[in-house]
Amino acid sequence: MTQRINPSILSADFANLQQELERISTADLVHVDVMDNHFVPNLTMGLPIVTRLQQVSPIPLDVHLMIEDAERWAPAYAEMGAYSVTFHAEASSDPVALARKLRDIGARASMAIKPNTPVEQYLDVLSEFDQILVMTVEPGFGGQSFMETMMPKLRLLDEARKKHGLDVWLQVDGGVTTDTIVVAAEAGADTFVAGSSVFNGVPADRIAELREAASIHGAHTHAGPRR
Repeated sequence: MTQRINPSILSADFANLQQELERISTADLVHVDVMDNHFVPNLTMGLPIVTRLQQVSPIPLDVHLMIEDAERWAPAYAEMGAYSVTFHAEASSDPVALARKLRDIGARASMAIKPNTPVEQYLDVLSEFDQILVMTVEPGFGGQSFMETMMPKLRLLDEARKKHGLDVWLQVDGGVTTDTIVVAAEAGADTFVAGSSVFNGVPADRIAELREAASIHGAHTHAGPRR
């Protein structure tokens, strides 16, 4: 199983984002958190800044929209070239239709699920998504502790994708360290968002350490992003 490490620039130096992107060039994708201070109690960046990041990033963008009215805004991030666009199930009136639209534009379609949102209702439509993001913290701020209680969700998703032979990535975001990444990998995760654990050190070294820790789950072959 391929393991992907996607550093979150929420923990980067916002005054030097291009330089920070170069520091994580050994990662698979860069996780870009877009927050609107409505869906979550925090405000980060919007489409103009993300578009500029797309232009200078050495690795593809994994855009995570923590915003209201996903149907209105998500397609624009796909149109500007984001490799993967994640919208929240809780912010979408029709997740399947939105996922299909994102795919039609050319982006990978990803849906995020907050800690209190059950996953069972989406198991029958799992094939409509390229990725499911299981939040392992409450979305909105970096530096929170990993919620191991979310692992049953991952196991359900992993069982469903195996049962139906689906190529759906399972991503976790929040509190990912060299210790918790092992727990998430054992539960079925293959794509990991890490912020402070990457940027609070030498990013290339931290990325390598996280990738190695994830491989403890089994023999994994590392590969780059793919559609």
